[in-house]
Amino acid sequence: MKETSATASGKIPSVADRRTFQSQIDSLRIREKQHKKAGDAIAAARRRLPMVEVDGSTPLISDRGEMTLLDAFEGRRMLIAYYFMWHHGQSAADQCEGCALYTAQVREVSLLQSRDITYATFCQGPYEASARYRKFMGWELPWYSVQGKSLDALLAGRRAHRMYLICYLRQGSKVFETYWTTGRGVEVVGNNYSLMDLTVYGRQEWWEDSPEGWPQAWKDDENNNPYRVDGRPIVQWPRVRAGHSDDLGTP
Repeated sequence: MKETSATASGKIPSVADRRTFQSQIDSLRIREKQHKKAGDAIAAARRRLPMVEVDGSTPLISDRGEMTLLDAFEGRRMLIAYYFMWHHGQSAADQCEGCALYTAQVREVSLLQSRDITYATFCQGPYEASARYRKFMGWELPWYSVQGKSLDALLAGRRAHRMYLICYLRQGSKVFETYWTTGRGVEVVGNNYSLMDLTVYGRQEWWEDSPEGWPQAWKDDENNNPYRVDGRPIVQWPRVRAGHSDDLGTP
């Protein structure tokens, strides 16, 4: 993977003394606390949403064969499912770069499990090929294939086949959908963007409100895709360099 430097423009912030710097940090901190409290209020509203019943017997495929949505809870009361997009018949390099980025950031879920929550990936592709992809990427969290009528049922409400986070609640043998999000809503899965937002150049993407001349080399196009470098999703390169096979068993 080639090295990239989006900060080569040389543009930097103005330099101030420590007192001035701290004064502006203190002013910004007030806004940050307001933002955090606004987020808490939104989460409180989310907890008060109604829910809709879904069929807990909806079939899924896992390494243990055919299972159900109810099985995916692993006995816990809540389930968070990441719906991983899949490009049928395509190579590993041509699979969804955004889904790869977010899935690669979910590793430690013991705290979720301590709160009675299971996290799982629902891949919108055939199990055999997608399981090989999972192995190539070194992902160990629960992985299921969901396609056809099962996928249509779980994405009811005219939701297209794209990436989603969907939350479920189990009441005995009954399953209810309590929340869903897509697009930038799935950023909560990872911490990379939150960390970038703390830095002086931010995400370095075209849409950000940054000072004039700030580097924004990452565009929404094939040449500067913010998730891809040298024809692959960025998060695949460490696995390729380590010698892991990306053969999905497809022509």
